[in-house]
Amino acid sequence: MQISGNNHIPSLDLVHQDEQVSFAFRTMEEIYLLKGNEPDVPHRHEYYTILWAKKVCGLHYIDYVEYPIKPNYIFFVTPGQVHQVITFGEPEGYVIMFTPEFIHKNNIDESFLTNLGLFSDSAATPPLTIDSKAAEQLNKIVVEIQKHFHDNNAFREDLLGSYLKIFLVECNKHLPENNMINLQVYESGRNILKEFKTLVEIHYPKWHKVSEYAGEMNITPDYLNNVIKTTIGKTAKEFIQNRLILEAKRLGIHTQLSTKEIAFQIGFEDPSHFSKFFKSAEGQPFSEFKSSLEKSLI
Repeated sequence: MQISGNNHIPSLDLVHQDEQVSFAFRTMEEIYLLKGNEPDVPHRHEYYTILWAKKVCGLHYIDYVEYPIKPNYIFFVTPGQVHQVITFGEPEGYVIMFTPEFIHKNNIDESFLTNLGLFSDSAATPPLTIDSKAAEQLNKIVVEIQKHFHDNNAFREDLLGSYLKIFLVECNKHLPENNMINLQVYESGRNILKEFKTLVEIHYPKWHKVSEYAGEMNITPDYLNNVIKTTIGKTAKEFIQNRLILEAKRLGIHTQLSTKEIAFQIGFEDPSHFSKFFKSAEGQPFSEFKSSLEKSLI
């Protein structure tokens, strides 16, 4: 996996046998042996990752939120999210990785992934938990993915794309009811959501108000809030605030910038305003967060 710098957080491209690829399959055992039992470090991927823990215990940090790793926990990590896997002993499980280009080549619309609700738009990325019956069914699909990944069939990528889609749909059946999205409502608002997310990613260091985004999109702030709330379960204001908090955390851990410099970099002219904002959102001062995380992310 190739590493490039981005805010001092390693960013990994998807590589198999020294070649950049759009799809890859690994077992957790393979990765463990390849690393030589070296501890994982916080990093981000330029691709989607599905991590299914079969027989393993440990911790999984995703955008600085800690989740336990237990048997039959399935994690879905979105490109750009910072994560770190810490296992206690040799793990057993599967890791499926694919790029946005892979889903496009296989005629899978990105909205399909969003509609499923498995890959999160927020910092909250809890694992999907499945029972033994579901695990048995999903395992059959993964065995097919593993087999076709290692063969030279002329329709290899088509087969991988088909089995990936089946795997995701089957996983989606086991989402808690409150995580399911009303697809008809989502379909009507997905273009607004897509435009809003794009604008936030570009302008969050300067635009902190819903009205600024709504004005650019030629809609009212109330309408924008309602559409975003309906599609992803949080208001536009909450989405903007979460993006600011996430960037502050990334800069705080992976750069040597001071709190004042971080505040300026994400658009707070008054560092004290940033401190109040962070404490209100996270329940602790930024300095306390940074200190506690530096101790836990070994």
